[in-house]
Amino acid sequence: MKNKYLVVFCTCPDDATADSLAAALVGENLAACVNRVAGVRSTYRWEGRIHDDEEILLIIKTSARRLATLSARIQALHPHEVPEVVAVEVAGGSERYLAWLGQTVDGS
Repeated sequence: MKNKYLVVFCTCPDDATADSLAAALVGENLAACVNRVAGVRSTYRWEGRIHDDEEILLIIKTSARRLATLSARIQALHPHEVPEVVAVEVAGGSERYLAWLGQTVDGS
């Protein structure tokens, strides 16, 4: 695996936000694929209070080269002041899938 690929996690407050973000990221070649997982429950501290919200989790596949642009795009489109953007490096996987991922987002 010569290129560095990432899985990026981002939670959304509702279906409309999740659908809009997924379409924009894939449409702009910032992500090869975005999975939407409904029914995620998040407990977190924000502005001194503990919140417990149902959210939609986006699982975004991209390359390290596209992370900064992808993060900026999420920030621009997401309704939260501080949207979750957490990237995890892919250690390995199907070479054919990873080649498709790289071709889709990097053209390589």
